[in-house]
Formats: sequence, C-alpha cells, structure tokens
Amino acid sequence: MISTAAATALTKLYGENFSFVDSTEVAYGLPPRSFKSFEDAYKEAAVSRLYGGIHYRPAIDYGVDQGKKVGELIVQRVVTKKIAE
Repeated sequence: MISTAAATALTKLYGENFSFVDSTEVAYGLPPRSFKSFEDAYKEAAVSRLYGGIHYRPAIDYGVDQGKKVGELIVQRVVTKKIAE
C-alpha cells in the first residue's frame, strides 16, 4: 500500500515515464535495480509480498487499490512549489 501511495504521488510530480535506479540494497551485496516508472516499482514491491509468502493475492490487490486512494488524497492535499528552470 505504501509503495503504491508513494508511486501515485511521485508520478503526479514527475510524470509517468520517470525512470530511476534504486541502489538502496547495494550495501547488502545486491545490484542496483532500474525502473522505467514509479508504477513499475510499486508493482514489483506488491508482487514481492506474494513471492515472500507474506500476503495472498487478494490482500495485495486490496493494498494496491487503497494505496492509489491514499496517493490521490496526498496529491489533492499537498501543495508543491514549482522550481523555476
């Protein structure tokens, strides 16, 4: 849920095709991972809960739906300042 909420808000700020590299696990011996969008990242995070045996599929789907709603609420309530280019 939290990954989907963050992805929804970040997509609103940076656009749908914002590619990035996640290197947070490099210190633990894992390679950096590239994503084409925040959506790709939240989808990987969501399905990882299934593969890890943490959640069943319906719980994952429900969490994604709730995360989108939370992200949309954040977008509605938070005002950001546009940086001059």
